[in-house]
Amino acid sequence: MASAAIPATGQPQQSARFLWLYAAAVAGGAVAYVPFLTILLPVHVSSLAGDGVVQWLSWIALAGAVAASVANIGFGWASDLTANRRSWALAGFALSSALLLLMPSFGTFPALLAAIVAWQLALNMMLAPIAAWAGDCVPDDQKGRLGGMLAFAPATGALSGALVTSTWLVPVEMRFPVVVALVGALVLPALLLARPVPTPGLMTPVAREQIAERDALRSRPAVFRMWLARLLVQVAEASLFAFFLLWFRSISPSSTENTAATIFGLVLASAVPFALVVGRWSDRTNRPILPLGTACLISSVGLVVMAMAGQRDIAIAGYVAFGLAASVFLALHTSQTLRVLPRPQTRGRDLGIFNLTNTMPSMIMPWLTLLLVPVFGFSGLFIALAALVVAAGALLLSIARTA
Repeated sequence: MASAAIPATGQPQQSARFLWLYAAAVAGGAVAYVPFLTILLPVHVSSLAGDGVVQWLSWIALAGAVAASVANIGFGWASDLTANRRSWALAGFALSSALLLLMPSFGTFPALLAAIVAWQLALNMMLAPIAAWAGDCVPDDQKGRLGGMLAFAPATGALSGALVTSTWLVPVEMRFPVVVALVGALVLPALLLARPVPTPGLMTPVAREQIAERDALRSRPAVFRMWLARLLVQVAEASLFAFFLLWFRSISPSSTENTAATIFGLVLASAVPFALVVGRWSDRTNRPILPLGTACLISSVGLVVMAMAGQRDIAIAGYVAFGLAASVFLALHTSQTLRVLPRPQTRGRDLGIFNLTNTMPSMIMPWLTLLLVPVFGFSGLFIALAALVVAAGALLLSIARTA
């Protein structure tokens, strides 16, 4: 069988069927939170809070980020200790889906805040084991290919948001049930039907003193650089996500929310084929880190173009360069992180620590923008973000195994 082929690395290969089922499950995870956090929750809060909507959303976002950070580490670690990823993920799917269906019934700030914290705990009970599962069974020479497939996740999340808010397709009262149905359709096939080829070599425990001997890419400095590089890129992307519309309107006042959403969607969709091609190239050439560093440098060029742009078309071109490269970076970084984590027995916990790079930017970004935008404008912000992304690229390209 092709799925059981063993190449020179000595690690059995997973079938395309398993990889696609897994990628669909990760995309389902994105559908579980993207439309809710970006559209459905703000709409619900607006109907309840009146003039206090900003304060409500700010506290909810902060509490949710803290809960997600703690839960991702905790449930990843729990799935390490029990050596059972799928049962935790199934329980998380059931609990998070039930809470999501109940969300419209929470009509006070304390009740909604508590519900969001509980939902984040349940959601990460699903997300953390799913993330670690790939590390248990996808060999290193398929991680680039897997990373390319993971680029479907953000695009699917964005598309689901457009779908559930299309009133001619989904009645308002059916938005939450449709989200749950979409998540189930994407996540459950992998959890219930996927049969990966056993890969015991990826699960062999490693002692701390063995780490440096195994591979320079798995050394503590390399792991830290991978973590810090992702954090820097995520800060840049979070800042762009939050202020793209305001900046774009400052250059093209006639631009609407739909214009911004269309650009976002097209960039995310266009990143998928790029990520697939680059991921396969990194597998064939055994250069897992070089594409990441290169993507950072391209992203920084896009940010500089945005900082200097005075016309709509140039502004769009700058964002497209940034968005494409950053999307490819994030997809491939997710899969290559599985390669660098040194200890299989704590893989879920360690991925939870890496997940802090997804939650911390929402705490860093407001302070960065408050310091820079009032004094230097958006141009100053984008130059600062470009410097962060260049630093991320330098960190990655300094890792020994980048040939």
